[in-house]
Amino acid sequence: MIGKISGRVDWRGADHVLIDVQGVGYIVYVSDRTLAALPGVGEACALYTELVVREDLLQLFGFPTMLEKEWHRLLTTVQGVGAKAAMAILGTLGAEGTGRAITLGDARAIQAAPGIGPKIAQRVVLELKSKAPAIMAQGGSLLTEALVETSDAPAKPTGKAGKAPPKPVVARAAHSADALSALLNLGYGQADAAQAVATVSGEAPEAETADLIRRALKLLMPKG
Repeated sequence: MIGKISGRVDWRGADHVLIDVQGVGYIVYVSDRTLAALPGVGEACALYTELVVREDLLQLFGFPTMLEKEWHRLLTTVQGVGAKAAMAILGTLGAEGTGRAITLGDARAIQAAPGIGPKIAQRVVLELKSKAPAIMAQGGSLLTEALVETSDAPAKPTGKAGKAPPKPVVARAAHSADALSALLNLGYGQADAAQAVATVSGEAPEAETADLIRRALKLLMPKG
């Protein structure tokens, strides 16, 4: 199993890149977000990868973080969602947005991805809503950035982002994961805690962990 590719960008396509790894070229399919964040041709990069094996085809799919790779794996467990459909969802919403949409039952957000119809979007929400909190709780430990320059092939500064997702996005996902873990430690159920964190992180995207916890606790307090 090929779990990570590190090398130089040799060519960029509409939905994939060719990465040269010591003279061997690997075609890696990526989402629109990842493609936009990758450095230019000739520059160093690295991606976590998932090898999809079919009877007539072998394809590598690349991700900037282990968190996004894990979401991709989970999305493809849904009937009717193939590897490219899962990439379309992640390219539209990102890992954090995908988790929030599923947790909140927002099928319309999932449907915004190209090629995803209402039935598939609804199925994604229904089948993964109970599994989303576990991935969200792991978010902090899975947010290792992979789009970095390799040590043996330094790239010249170009003004382009050499890492993805941007640090604010990584920080928001980490704060959400930490807030969820705190609520679980306080005894709240996974589903309720995840929904509260998803709601408040959407309302206050710049909020840090402590603020997210306070806001989520207000939502979780018994009404009356």
